[in-house]
Amino acid sequence: MARVIVDVLPKAEILDPQGQAVARAMGRLGVSGVADVRQGKHFELEVDDSVDDAELERIAGSLLANPVIEEWVVRRVP
Repeated sequence: MARVIVDVLPKAEILDPQGQAVARAMGRLGVSGVADVRQGKHFELEVDDSVDDAELERIAGSLLANPVIEEWVVRRVP
């Protein structure tokens, strides 16, 4: 079995109201130096060795993310 991480974030040109709310809250709490916050989704998958990288990309792009407004990164971890 392999562990796979898929991180999904809104594309840079898409408004991220949740990220903006977090950034404003940081300022109110006295946290400085944070210029921007993007909030996304984090998935951890346990897959067997027969699942190749192309299949993982297909899963991410069709099931885990909305390719119109989100981008994703798939990585295998030890």
